[in-house]
Amino acid sequence: MAATGPAPLRVGFVGAGRMAEAIAQGLIRAGKVEAQHVLASAPTDRGLCHFQALGCQTTHSNREVLQSCSVIIFATKPHVLPAVLAEVAPVVTAKHILVSVAAGVSLSVLEELLPPNAQVLRVSPSLPCVVQEGAIVMARGRHAGSNETKLLQNLLDACGQCEEVPEAYIDIHTGLSSSGVAFVCTFSEALAEGAIKMGMPSGLAHRIAAQTLLGTGKMLLQEGKHPAQLRTDVCTPGGTTIYGLHALEQGGLRAATMSAVEAATCRAKELCRK
Repeated sequence: MAATGPAPLRVGFVGAGRMAEAIAQGLIRAGKVEAQHVLASAPTDRGLCHFQALGCQTTHSNREVLQSCSVIIFATKPHVLPAVLAEVAPVVTAKHILVSVAAGVSLSVLEELLPPNAQVLRVSPSLPCVVQEGAIVMARGRHAGSNETKLLQNLLDACGQCEEVPEAYIDIHTGLSSSGVAFVCTFSEALAEGAIKMGMPSGLAHRIAAQTLLGTGKMLLQEGKHPAQLRTDVCTPGGTTIYGLHALEQGGLRAATMSAVEAATCRAKELCRK
């Protein structure tokens, strides 16, 4: 008789919005899980069509997701999550790894709404998960062990870079990365507009600005350099770059950027308290 291998990992999504779809796409593309072993639930078919296009299974029953899968990613709107958790709590078992991507819902609230000893983790992804280049942080609840955390980290690495952090860092990550996507887009737009002002066609300027951000980010990550070091490498005495940097300092770019991260972090903390 042929030996049977371990059962394949089954991943469930409760909520099928853009972030859920991005994570599912990353997992499938990286070969972490087969599309047929992904099950997503949402109240209407409209939310499930993207999962169906990926070849995933879909349902309108949240409980069915928990009964079929061991890793469950709750990707509902934060205000909807308590009702969803109350609905599925009766079918939660010790084998489930329960992951919330809902902003502003703390681990203590999640654990309160679920059975005692439930293995809960909180994850904060960012929009570039859509292209498998997200910055993701996760914090574990009281009953999630290192094996469960490593399994989740291994899965989420398919969507970009995933790091375990204390829960207190999640709001800072919101300000730095989740909101930071908009800050970086604003800077990219401004870079391109500078080139347009000097006579470059718009489409070309925007493509070069985006590629400049991409290439710089890759160098920072792959070479492990501090940004100041890379900046110094580009900056020759009396050259073009130092003149441009002087203009940025006069415009208060550094202070404005720090204030933007601070403001977004404070707002995230505020929403958490609500």
